[in-house]
Amino acid sequence: QVQLVESGGGLVQAGGSLRLSCAASGRTYSNYMGWFRQAPGKEREFVATISWSGGSTYYADSVKGRFTISRDNAKNTVYLQMNSLRPEDTAVYYCAATMYGSITTTQYQYWGRGTQVTVSS
Repeated sequence: QVQLVESGGGLVQAGGSLRLSCAASGRTYSNYMGWFRQAPGKEREFVATISWSGGSTYYADSVKGRFTISRDNAKNTVYLQMNSLRPEDTAVYYCAATMYGSITTTQYQYWGRGTQVTVSS
């Protein structure tokens, strides 16, 4: 089992920045980690993913160049640095873990409860 707890969400103006954190506990070895988001009335969508070593990352086109995913395995923590935020980035952001790299929600076995990010115009 893997337990995930997100933090760092909040209210920010367009153009601002936030850094989300995801603290993992339990069987965290060899996990790929991902960030997803879900806006009201929309399906949960992929944002970014990172390999265990941190050497491989992949981003959704909508956030590429603005968001950066990273991890500190010594702290069992994954981060999502979000810059140049836009109102359309407003959503609940979820951290998730899987054994194999993927961009689809169904491939992730473990999920956090999410943290709200609101970007005002």
